[in-house]
Amino acid sequence: MNYLISTFWKVRIQSVFIAVFGVFAFKLIGLPLPFLFGPMAALLLAAVAGVQLRGATFVSDTSRAILGVAIGAAITPALVHQLPAMGLSMGIMPLFILIAGVIGVPYFKKTCGFDTTTAYYCAMPGGLQDMVLFGKEAGGKPRTISLVQATRLLAFVTITPFLLTHLYGASLYNPVGVPAKELPPSELLTMGILALSGWFLGLRIKLFGAPMMGPMILATFASLTGLLNVRPPAEAILFAQFFIGLNIGAHYSGITLEEIRKDVLSGLGFVVILGLICAAFINFISYFKLGDPVSVFLAYAPAGQSEMAVFAIVVGADLGFVVAHHLVRIVLVIIGAPLAAAWINSMEKTTKFQ
Repeated sequence: MNYLISTFWKVRIQSVFIAVFGVFAFKLIGLPLPFLFGPMAALLLAAVAGVQLRGATFVSDTSRAILGVAIGAAITPALVHQLPAMGLSMGIMPLFILIAGVIGVPYFKKTCGFDTTTAYYCAMPGGLQDMVLFGKEAGGKPRTISLVQATRLLAFVTITPFLLTHLYGASLYNPVGVPAKELPPSELLTMGILALSGWFLGLRIKLFGAPMMGPMILATFASLTGLLNVRPPAEAILFAQFFIGLNIGAHYSGITLEEIRKDVLSGLGFVVILGLICAAFINFISYFKLGDPVSVFLAYAPAGQSEMAVFAIVVGADLGFVVAHHLVRIVLVIIGAPLAAAWINSMEKTTKFQ
């Protein structure tokens, strides 16, 4: 037992050290977003080299709580007045998800050879953990779903900075926030209370994405009522970036050449398909001026809401607009997942008895 415990912590500490090395390497070379991409790149290389890795779930959830407060602080009375104008662009999101599924499921089934359940949960642009959990409960292959979904996240998080700088002329070197020493202690205390209380209450009521959603809801209320007037300090945002990058990279721990050949390459193929679908929707929404181009791009980029929130903060996009769209996407996928699983099971049973 003591050996298992020591090994457990050894792997976690080893993963953190590799991630820290990635940060320093990226800063030394002068690459953008070193706290996000440094850990991600270093852990990915370590995983391919056969190094055992493990993400820091609790600390990662702390990162999401920080981002939840940052998002809630961005939802001001002025933003609420803009919500009706976002209605049309958010209303198009169900069509985006439907097209992704209609194209993605046959791709993973017929081209990649996945079973129907695994194909469905690989194709859905939902949260990584949610899709793995739902897919496992529905009888899919959790390892395959995890690798495909992690590849989607990794690919879009990696591509996004290039597109932001080359297509939209955005800067990735903007300050992510005000240093903690320049913020009033009362505001820092308020943010800490909101993060911990929201996280706890979210878990108590079994709110989906509780570590992020709970703090976001409480911070939104505090922002709208004037109790919260600033976003979390720069140090907190960098902390969040670090552990988001670490957890994405750690998902590839124990990867084999066969998994790279089948699951990762299948995931990369779908990234191309999903990217083309995404580009069509972004161009359509931007053409009709339903949002500023950078915010629309980040709102429809099919990566995690945490990652896109980080990019929105860095480039100064409309954080509320971006997160509102990602919440619609995640909610629709999560609500649809059990219904789709039941339909898939009934279809496969019908086929079996014919």
